[in-house]
Amino acid sequence: METSHQGAPQRLGDYEILQWLATGGMAEVYLARRRGARGFTKQVALKRILPKFASHREFVTMFINEAQLCSGLTHPNLVEVFDFGEEDGELFMAMELVDGTNCAKLVRAAAARGETVPIEDALFITLNVLRALEFAHDAENEKGEPLKLVHRDVSPGNVLISRTGAIKLADFGIARATPLEHCTENGQLKGKLGYMSPEQVMGQDLDRRSDLFTLGIILAELLSGRPLFAYGTETDILVRIRDADISTFLRYSKGIPTELREIVRKALARSPEARYQHAGSFAEAIESFVRQHRLALGPVRLAAYLEALGLVKPASRSGEFRFRGILDSTPRAKPMRCPEPPVMNESAPVTYRVRLDDGSLQGPFPLARILERLITGRIPPNAQVSRNDGPFLALCEHPELRRIASRSSSQWDFTVNAAEGQVIRFDERTLPYHLYEIALKAPTATLLAIHGLDRKKIHIKEGSVSLVSSTDPSELLGERLLRANRILPIELDMALALAPRHGGRVGDALVGLGILRPLELFQALYEQTFERTAALLSWTEGELWLLPPENYEEDGLPWGISLLEMITRGILQTYKETTLHRFLDGITTLPLHPGPRSAPCPTALRLPPGPTTALLAVDGVRSLTDLLRSPPSPKPTELEILQGIYIGLASGALRVEGC
Repeated sequence: METSHQGAPQRLGDYEILQWLATGGMAEVYLARRRGARGFTKQVALKRILPKFASHREFVTMFINEAQLCSGLTHPNLVEVFDFGEEDGELFMAMELVDGTNCAKLVRAAAARGETVPIEDALFITLNVLRALEFAHDAENEKGEPLKLVHRDVSPGNVLISRTGAIKLADFGIARATPLEHCTENGQLKGKLGYMSPEQVMGQDLDRRSDLFTLGIILAELLSGRPLFAYGTETDILVRIRDADISTFLRYSKGIPTELREIVRKALARSPEARYQHAGSFAEAIESFVRQHRLALGPVRLAAYLEALGLVKPASRSGEFRFRGILDSTPRAKPMRCPEPPVMNESAPVTYRVRLDDGSLQGPFPLARILERLITGRIPPNAQVSRNDGPFLALCEHPELRRIASRSSSQWDFTVNAAEGQVIRFDERTLPYHLYEIALKAPTATLLAIHGLDRKKIHIKEGSVSLVSSTDPSELLGERLLRANRILPIELDMALALAPRHGGRVGDALVGLGILRPLELFQALYEQTFERTAALLSWTEGELWLLPPENYEEDGLPWGISLLEMITRGILQTYKETTLHRFLDGITTLPLHPGPRSAPCPTALRLPPGPTTALLAVDGVRSLTDLLRSPPSPKPTELEILQGIYIGLASGALRVEGC
């Protein structure tokens, strides 16, 4: 398949690409033309999946599902899909071309003129989208079974307005129907930030009432000329949606009739049960208001307003329009407006740039990414940071970064000399021996482990560990909770943004948001501490630096975990049977003896029953080979015997004759 110099295809199937139109989250849209017999041509909007997602199974499935869904949904207020095809592995669909603009551009253009969209036009748009949603929500499959379809992305950019004033709802790319629920993972968040329902933000099950809430957002913004939720930081947006905080609309809609304000208020109720239950009931409320106030709605009025704003070229019509879109000279009711035209606020989320000592720049990063890079040591403590392209300042001069940048667990630049501590070099065979030796000395120290570019700090107090920090981003608390499906990505973003208010502790922010209970947080921190230590046992070489203790108490667990137990668990999780055979090769026929009285007992090592049985079976006569041939009772498995003997030798609980 040939492509243009810009990377766009010149043809897809039977369609000639004429012009790029737009790029969305997973696809891009082109103006295309299909030629037929005897000079027949038709222009369409051709949508293809973005090349970077072409091999991504979930996106491909979503794209195919969109085509399948839309092909069965034919309604005047829905964008029609004409064709679906594949060319050299690229999927595309041909859709109805809507020559005009969209609701997002309409609100911005009106706000730029210091006015709001007239009530008649706002209600006409909303009613037509409600007709589309009512049809989609009630759609059935070929067997007459309800699809229970939810659009999930009713946002201003997906409400298309033709230059003749026709309204079309587009983009069913992330819609969910009952037979297609497998294509979106349980709890996965979709939709555009600022245009989601409270239940969508919180990762709960969605139904048609979620679409009605997001349409309520559009109506509120058409009437007020202000973003309802989408201003400030990402966290501010999400919290407003979660709480259904419509104070912005109430503040800037005082000139709107009370009945209409109540319609919007009901559409935006936090609880789905308190909203309109069907698109039809929402539409009936609007139609009743229109009749009561004798408003004149229609595409002609809206089309003329689009022309006045310069959003579309004049359409071909019979007769001429006056400036405000009146088709003839018949007197009309004066358009209803808010008395205080506000200015559209489009505040961008906060971003940061980092300047290093050598003058190089990194970024821009959102707050969440800056926090991650600080915690994992990828931003040095002497770096300077610019907030929203402001002046470059030291980390400590940014209040939201000061706490994390200054805490000891986030410091990774170290030097060590004989006066400060000692350096122990290890390989995969000797690492457990060194770790057990350190644990048995019961030190109060900071143990810095280095393996290439990876760093771990284990804070030890009298043989117990209360904090393990790491430069590995995958070991961060939030990433672990995501992998375990304990939280949603959007919940992690909220917690990261609020972390500075909680001393940089993401876990406390999760509790503060009500996402985790305190007990769940402690369990997660406990497991994170174990797993970070266990990961150390997978290192094949490196250095251990035993350094003076640091002040880490405010970041640590409320009580410590035995370092002996953590090392043992790391060995059990990390070393497979083949690895243990390799480590024990050479001593398999030598008699095994119990260690000295000072050696740790199986209880202190927290060994499971099988390895404990193997360790206690050592009598100074039998060898590992003997134990494997004739296991003690109750019989442990071969792996459990290898684990018990290896851990016993590494910890000093066992010794080998002659070694």
